[in-house]
Amino acid sequence: MGPAPHGPPADFLILRQKPLLMTAISADIAAALSHAKAWPFEEARKLIKRLDRLPGGKEKTVLFETGYGPSGLPHIGTFGEVARTTMVRHAFELLTDGKRKTRLLCFSDDMDGMRKIPDNVPDKAFLEPHLHKPLTSVPNPFGGDFASFGDHNNAMLRRFLDTFGFQYEFASATDYYKSGKFDAMLLRAAERYDQIMTVMLPTLGAERQATYSPFLPISPTTGRVLYVPMKKVDAKHGTVTFEDEDGTEATLPVTGGHVKLQWKPDFGMRWAALGVDFEMFGKDHQTNAVIYDKICEILGGVAPHHFVYELFLDEHGQKISKSKGNGVTMDQWLDYATPESLALYMFQKPREAKRLYFKMIPQKVDEYLQFLAAFPRQDAKQKLENPVYHIHSGNPPAAELPITFVLLLNLVSASNAHDKSVLWGFIRRIAPGATPEEHPLLDHLVGYAIRYYNDFVKPQKTFREPDEVERSALQALSDALGKAPADAGAQDLMTIIYDVGRSVPRYQDPNAKGATLERPGVSNAWFNAIYQVLLGEEKGPRFGSFVELYGIENTRQLIADALTGKLVAAE
Repeated sequence: MGPAPHGPPADFLILRQKPLLMTAISADIAAALSHAKAWPFEEARKLIKRLDRLPGGKEKTVLFETGYGPSGLPHIGTFGEVARTTMVRHAFELLTDGKRKTRLLCFSDDMDGMRKIPDNVPDKAFLEPHLHKPLTSVPNPFGGDFASFGDHNNAMLRRFLDTFGFQYEFASATDYYKSGKFDAMLLRAAERYDQIMTVMLPTLGAERQATYSPFLPISPTTGRVLYVPMKKVDAKHGTVTFEDEDGTEATLPVTGGHVKLQWKPDFGMRWAALGVDFEMFGKDHQTNAVIYDKICEILGGVAPHHFVYELFLDEHGQKISKSKGNGVTMDQWLDYATPESLALYMFQKPREAKRLYFKMIPQKVDEYLQFLAAFPRQDAKQKLENPVYHIHSGNPPAAELPITFVLLLNLVSASNAHDKSVLWGFIRRIAPGATPEEHPLLDHLVGYAIRYYNDFVKPQKTFREPDEVERSALQALSDALGKAPADAGAQDLMTIIYDVGRSVPRYQDPNAKGATLERPGVSNAWFNAIYQVLLGEEKGPRFGSFVELYGIENTRQLIADALTGKLVAAE
């Protein structure tokens, strides 16, 4: 838990957010905004309608908020919330022509009690005496310059967000409680204690009802956050009375950080105190949203517009759990792919439950690159629907690459490359003169491909011997490739591959698009055989592109190795 999750390399700045409206938008984009249907625009319009109904809503600085629980390091969900909220914020600024000020507040619930000791701290015994103390009162087990466990994790959050260049302000619950920023609302909560209890008690079981209080005092003797019933709530003096852990009766002011609120009332209180206008949270909060809203309204606030997103599932459709370790962590994704590919995953269908597992990473990388390549050719309407417009706050970089990530993976496989220089030698076949310095994005993809192949593809590769039909067809393919010009392009090579396949009865498909009696189509079985026998995989790239990149002679040698059994023997 010591180091923060890493982000993009220092020279890879594509995701960095500059001022959200850093340049005037073009006339065609401005004209298309009113019809933009991407979900950030739809949410921004709902927010505009909410603000238009509020007294002074058109003049106020619009506050977007995200929450963070600093009992652990920031994770993939933290990235998702901040990235998605930033997308809505940018859409809002576009729709209001940049005339309304906005803020993004990343709020850390660091006054929560430490309910359990994390597994990945250096010395669990060191933290045991501090269980249930506020996270900012728990000593820092990692040492260094941070006074507490909460301070350390807050610093990791800020470093995490800064790495990606998000524009935000950081807020600490401990600071807000102790500095008096919440005092007025806490006094109002004491005045309206019975109304809050009327909202909360029906949501609790009978046993919990008997001891519940929205106020959690910080024990004056042990410093722990106490879940105890209140003997008295004195609204006039702004105090609560309760039995402390040593059995004595204690009275504390509700102000100045002597108490905090339970998490559900705290949500609503914070919305009211800060005037939050927009907050998103996961579906696991959805049933509580009405409670948050009611508490906010009881305290005199107006509930924000909230956006509920679906939770992540693993490869088998099961809910991802940190304790099970059945998902993909932030660090893991960034080990194998660009942060933009993760931002794309977050952009797409946020209200639908989505699977999050390692095998999908190459697909998301290539999808991102496809959207990026398409952007310059699109009209204004299409650009506003393109995910890269939202990922890059309206200013996507120019980057059209000559190779897909999946093709890179297959090139690593066929060439058995272990370093970037080998792969760059192949890349220059289709991009003469290309260098890592001129194409930093491609260079990073090369590194990702080598790492992903070694960890996920190589262990799963299974070559098989060709049967007699496949053996004859592959030999015919090798012979046909031998007659092709050395500089044949991907499309010409693909024609050769199709012609060989359609000459074999097994691979003829009369129902294929464009097939005729004289020129039958080619079934997927031909390409499946190529992938399984030559690459040891069930699926692969467009094979003409692979041959162009890998080289005709190298491909013929690959076929020869398969036909002599070398590929199977090498497993």
